[in-house]
Formats: sequence, C-alpha cells, structure tokens
Amino acid sequence: MRAVIYARYSSDNQREASIEDQLEICRRYIHRQGWTLVRNYEDRALSGASDNRPAYQQMLADAEGGQFDIVVSEALDRLGRRLSDVARLYDHLEFRGISLHAVNIGQVTTMHVGLLGTMAQLYLSDLKEKTRRGQLGRALAGKIPGGKAYGYRLVDGQPGERQVDEAEALVVRRIFRDFAAGMSPQAIAKTLNAEGIPGPNRREWRDTTIRGQVDRGTGILNNSIYGGRIEWNRCSYVKDPKSGKRVARPNSKELWEVVDVPELRILDDDLWEAVKLRQRELSFEIRRDEGGNALNRVHRRKFLLSGLLKCGCCGGGFTIVAQDRYGCATHRSKGTCSNNTTVSRQEIEARVLAGLKEKLMAPELVREFIRAFQEEVNRTNAEREQQFMADRQQLDSIKRKIAGIVNAIEEGDYSRALGDRLADLEKQQELLEARLSEAPPSAVRLHPRLAEVYAEKVQQLEQALNDPNIRAEAAEVLRSLIDRIELRPKGEGQGVAATLHGDLAKILGLCDDSGRKQKLPKVGASGSQLSVVAGVGFEPTTFRL
Repeated sequence: MRAVIYARYSSDNQREASIEDQLEICRRYIHRQGWTLVRNYEDRALSGASDNRPAYQQMLADAEGGQFDIVVSEALDRLGRRLSDVARLYDHLEFRGISLHAVNIGQVTTMHVGLLGTMAQLYLSDLKEKTRRGQLGRALAGKIPGGKAYGYRLVDGQPGERQVDEAEALVVRRIFRDFAAGMSPQAIAKTLNAEGIPGPNRREWRDTTIRGQVDRGTGILNNSIYGGRIEWNRCSYVKDPKSGKRVARPNSKELWEVVDVPELRILDDDLWEAVKLRQRELSFEIRRDEGGNALNRVHRRKFLLSGLLKCGCCGGGFTIVAQDRYGCATHRSKGTCSNNTTVSRQEIEARVLAGLKEKLMAPELVREFIRAFQEEVNRTNAEREQQFMADRQQLDSIKRKIAGIVNAIEEGDYSRALGDRLADLEKQQELLEARLSEAPPSAVRLHPRLAEVYAEKVQQLEQALNDPNIRAEAAEVLRSLIDRIELRPKGEGQGVAATLHGDLAKILGLCDDSGRKQKLPKVGASGSQLSVVAGVGFEPTTFRL
C-alpha cells in the first residue's frame, strides 16, 4: 500500500521543526502498518482556516491521478480547521478508494470527521474571541494591541509598551509638514529615499506607506497614535474562505475604542488637523469627477498585458502611470529605479501580438520543441509502463494470498483477524484491477503544420479581442502564452526595447493534432495535449518585439 504524509503548521511563530516532528511520527505509524511511504506534502506557516494551500492542493490533484492509496497525518486538524474542508477531503478520498489515517485516532471515519472537524472549527472561533478580548484589554490600558508603528521603539520586558524614537519622530513630523504644505506622497517618498532615510522595517519608502487608507487608519498620515490617541477596532478582519486571506472591513465610528496616550504624542493638534483638511480637499476633488478619478478607474481595469510587463532595470512591474501609458512602478512610487521611459498601451499590445504570431513559432524553435516534447512523452509512457508492471505483480501476489486464506477457511481455520485480512486484500484487488483496466494513453501526434495552425489560432484570438462577448476569454488564452515581457529604455527619446519570454509548451493549448477548425480549447484543460507535458519545465523561449 502506497502511503503519503501531509504535514502543516500555522504561522511563523511556530517552530520550523514542527514539520519534521510531524513527519517522523507519521513515518513510524506507516512503518508499523507495513505500508510504503512514497511522498510527503508540507505546508509551512499556512493557516488551516482555508484549503488554499499549495501542497494540500497538489495532494488532491495527485489523488485524482491514483498516485497513492493512503493519506496519513498527525491529527485531523493538520488537514484543515474548517469542518466543510475536512468533510470535502474525506469525500474526495473515499470516492477514489483512498483511506485517511490520523496517528492519534487511526483510520478516519465519518464520525471522526463530524466530531473532530466541528471541534477544530470551534477552536478557531474560540481563539479569535480570546485574541480580540486580549487586544481590547491592552487598548483600554493604554497599551498598543498591534505591531510597532514607525516612530516608536519597544520597551524591554513590558509587552504592549512603547517609547517615542526621537530620530524616527523627526521623520514623521517632516512627512506631515511636507504633505500639509502640498507635497504628494510620491514626492515625499522619493525625497526620503534619495536622502537615504530608511523607512519602516529599514525598507525603502513607498507612496502607499505614507498615504495608506483614511477609512482604515493605515499609513503614516492616518495613524492616530501620532496625535496621542489609540483608535482600536477601526476595522473587522474576516478570512475569505476561498483564498484564506484576511479581508479588512471598516467599522462604524460607534464601535471604535478610543484611548488617550499623551506620552506617545509626536504631533501637535494643528499639524494633525492641517493634514486631515488637505486629505478632505483631495477626496472632494476625486468625487467631483463623476464617480471617481479617471486615472484610478484606469488602474482598476484589467488590460491584455496586466501583470506581465516587467522593468528590465529593476525587475519591478510596469503599470499604468498615465492615461493609457505604462511606466515603471518602482520609479514612480519610490524613485529608486532610473527607468523613466513610458510606452502606450496600444503600442506594446500591438508589438506583443505581432511577436506572438511571427516569432514564437520560428522553425528552429519548433524543431527544439518537438524534440523535447517527444522526449517527455517517452519518459511519461515509460513511467506508466513501470507502474503497470508493478501493479500487475502486486495483483498476482494479492491473488495468491487470497487463495491461501480461502483454503485455510475451507479447512476450518477461521478467525476474525483472518476474515478482516481477506476483506482488506479483496479491496486492494478491486482497486488494482480497476487501475489496470484503464485504457492506455493514446499516441500523441504533432501536426506537421504546427507553426501554421498556431499562427491561425493567434489570428482568431486577435479578432476575438474585438468581440465584447468573448474578449475576456480570448485575452486569458493569449496571456497564457506569455511568461513575462521585459521593458528597457533604448536611449534618450527612443522609446522602450521589449523582450518577450514565452512558454513553448502552451502552444498545445491552441493546436489540435488534426488542424481542423474547432472551438479554441482551454489551455491546460483535462484531456488536452497540454496535460501530457504539464510540468515538463521547458526553458521559456525569448525574442525581441
């Protein structure tokens, strides 16, 4: 029986050795059962409040592929803290004939899922309330319930106590004075970085670090502690069950807990109010623009190349910095990158589309791709053949054992343990026969007109971008062909040089093996040719646009 281990610990505050401890306990359990350990799945510093964990998701995918027969974990709450997630995992594994074991209880049953899953979820709820109660007590006592804000230092041996850091306090006052005088957060951040003044946690300054969000009280300009007040419970935090990330939701002012801490005051009331006045004026100007600032609306829209453009000088992202123009986000927000060139969205999109059609499928690239693809197919088929032979040998062994037990029972040598062993062997036999009965993979063919078919498909996708009904789907397929696009300045006034890094394997999501016209397949869809080479690890092909 092929067994795998799943191990997890929740946060950076726990010991890294926690994973190793769990693995050792599970390995000993597997050894006692006489099973074979084939793989470990480890999620480090990830909460069990969501199933959106890389190793956990990989385990689910491997379960679908029949790569193991048993999952072992130290305890059920390592697999998940929410009842719905644990129940879904149990059903997922049971459907595929995979048993679930926890070292502390043995084989997991429906009863365990219901009882222990409920207890794990109640633990999360109880922990949340205890944490909130502790933070409230600290806030009412005039202590900081959160992390250390810029401008303060910790007091040794006194949790929650802070002292003003005079050097950093001078920077805080300067930021408030400059903003009140009309400087933008971007200009302030660039100036501080140019002078070599370190920001919070010794990092570079960003405009968002200074600006923050007014309604949530984040950012230097909105931290009430500088005015001598602790404002606690401005936001409630809930976890998105899909992503597992915390989402902040501003509370009404009636729910805030406000405590005066004059000993921590850095600013006088006049300077604090001057900043608040300018923030209100800027907010009014944005609201006047019929539903919001036009540039902000541009930021929220998703364009064809959003997230794919990178600065070739600093590695940061290229984002919309003006109406329909991309520029280096690091240069704009920090001023620490020298790449000040910009490019229009329409120009770079046209260059990318032309490059995908004309350069990604150059003859020498096609030859290399076909060679590597066939090599990967041969390797995969060899692994499947080895697995087939191993399953056949294991099935023959199980049949011999079943025959021996049946003979013993017929001769009157029956016991409960013997009956249980027979049932277990029959279940293994059923699983192996089902796996061996699966049809072998069909031969993979690459169309001799692969390059031409690919160019035709890209042309279809380019046309589909003009159809509002399918524009989003066509854009996602095109984006999947691109790993990243690096942009560098050519020279003074000469625009940008663009280099596209594309993944050759993704072309199989566009080309079938017949060349017939058909609906464009989804890249990576189950059953497509692309699934055969998933994870093959082709080096991205690179060309200039």
